[in-house]
Amino acid sequence: MRLTVRVRLTLLYTVLFATGGAIVVAIIYGLVAASLTDDPPARKEGAQAPAKFAEACKAVLQGAPEQEPGMRNKCQNAFDEGVLAGVQTQRQETLDNLVQYSVTTLAVVTVLSAAAGWLVAGRVLRPLHRITAAARAATEDNLASRVALGGPRDELRQLADTFDAMLDRLEAAFTGQRRFIANASHELRTPLTVMRATVDVVLAKPAPSREELLRMADDIRAAARQAEALMEALLTLARTDAGLAARETVDLATCVEDVLDGTDVGDRRLHLSLEPAVTAGDPVLLERLAANLVDNAVRHNVAGGDIWITTAAGASLTVANTGPVIDPADAEGLFRPFHRHTRTGADGFGLGLAIVASIATVHGGHASLVPNPGGGLRVTVRLPPAGTGDAC
Repeated sequence: MRLTVRVRLTLLYTVLFATGGAIVVAIIYGLVAASLTDDPPARKEGAQAPAKFAEACKAVLQGAPEQEPGMRNKCQNAFDEGVLAGVQTQRQETLDNLVQYSVTTLAVVTVLSAAAGWLVAGRVLRPLHRITAAARAATEDNLASRVALGGPRDELRQLADTFDAMLDRLEAAFTGQRRFIANASHELRTPLTVMRATVDVVLAKPAPSREELLRMADDIRAAARQAEALMEALLTLARTDAGLAARETVDLATCVEDVLDGTDVGDRRLHLSLEPAVTAGDPVLLERLAANLVDNAVRHNVAGGDIWITTAAGASLTVANTGPVIDPADAEGLFRPFHRHTRTGADGFGLGLAIVASIATVHGGHASLVPNPGGGLRVTVRLPPAGTGDAC
């Protein structure tokens, strides 16, 4: 049977205490034994046995001539032997009592220390039990349980806080995932519904004309393009969430130029201020970041509006445009996936700025936006700078 951590800690406390106590008892025993010698107290020169002992000696030896030679010496020797025997007996009794009392006391205190160790181990491990309970209560559908450990900021408090922070991240990730899946399903349902409705209408006719079939094909192709664009945007988000596999030197100014070469801005007026803005990252994702910002500025604009694009040292890219007035309270929500502003009146999936924010984050930077007072939006992306390099 495997012992629990609490039992093992209690046994460890008990063994350490018993070992330490045994060492202390052995040291005390040795010191006391060394201080109690077998030799009787030193007799001073010329000292004789006490008078009472001399009288007792005479009484025992009655009948012997008082002038018998060596009588007093015999009595004195008998006295010394008695003192020595008494000292030895007293020493042995003292040591025996010391061992008996010490062992008994050590045994009692060891039992008490084991009980105290059991209680202390339980108190020390109590936060771990709370963390275990929170981990068991955490599921994909319920991540609201937290340890919320109080007390001093020791190792267990740090462990509990780290666990709570992990649950916060997991809850945010699962919530975002569920919202993302729900929104993606809703967006994909629209082109699929268009395809099915178009096919049903044409096939319901007994003999559809060639023109009707061509219109149906055009509608299906447009819906397929819409679904393809959505899937491409979703794959880009998934790619950024997976992190960067490799980094290359990229100039954001060159990325903007490449994007503008393949973009029709219509009647919008461009105002460019492109200085080298070199960073390190994925060239494809960074070009997609610039493309989304330009596309957002073109889509959500007014006829004959303006677009300002600026790159600067420190790897910053700013794209501003004219357009509908946006409430500052609603601005930050534009970075959320599938969030579209109702006043712009433009089509799209609401993923452009979400992809921009995700690409900026995965490159160690951040994206921010502020509404322009006269209408439109100003989006700024700041990335960690790198050494001078090639274009993307």
